Amino acid sequence: MSQHLTHDTAAPTRPPISLAATAAITIGITAALTAASMLFGGFGSGSPAMAQTRVFSLPIMLHLATVVPAFLLGPVVLWRRKGDPTHRLLGRIWVCLMLVTAISSAFIHTPGAGIAGTGFSFIHIFTVWTLVNVPLAVRAARRGEIAQHRGMMTGLYAGLVIAGAFSFLPGRLLGTFVFGAP
Repeated sequence: MSQHLTHDTAAPTRPPISLAATAAITIGITAALTAASMLFGGFGSGSPAMAQTRVFSLPIMLHLATVVPAFLLGPVVLWRRKGDPTHRLLGRIWVCLMLVTAISSAFIHTPGAGIAGTGFSFIHIFTVWTLVNVPLAVRAARRGEIAQHRGMMTGLYAGLVIAGAFSFLPGRLLGTFVFGAP
C-alpha cells in the first residue's frame, strides 16, 4: 500500500495586521499630514477675507487630515471585494480615520454660538453618531452579522458625505474658506 503525500498548493496566508499596527499607521499618516500643514503655514489664501482663517487650529487641521483620506478611502472599501485581508486592512484604516475625525470634531466649536450657546452646531450630531456606530459596526462584522455591518458602514459613509456637504454652507469655516465671506 502506497501513501500519497499531498502538498498544499494554496499560497501561504499572511497573518492579519493587528489593530494596534493599523492604528499606528493611521496615526503616523495623520501626524505627517498635520505636520506638513503646520510647516506650510496652515491653509488659506492671501485674500483679506481669509485673513482670519489663515492658520487653522490643531483640531481643525487634524480633522481635515483624517476626513479627506476617509472620504477618499470610503468608496474603495465599500465597492471592492469583501472579507479578504485587504478589505479588513482598509476597513481598519478607515475606522481609525473616522474615529480620529469624530474625536477631533468634538474640539471644533465656537463658544457662545451653536445650539443653545454650547458652541456646537447640528453637524456635531454626526460626531456622536460616528462614535456610537463605528464600534457597533465592527462588532457586527466580528459576530458574522454581515448585512448589519454593511448597512452600518454604508450609513456611516453617507453621514460623512452629508456632514461634509453641510460644512461647505456659507458662513461655516470651510464654506468661507472655499467660497469667500458670505
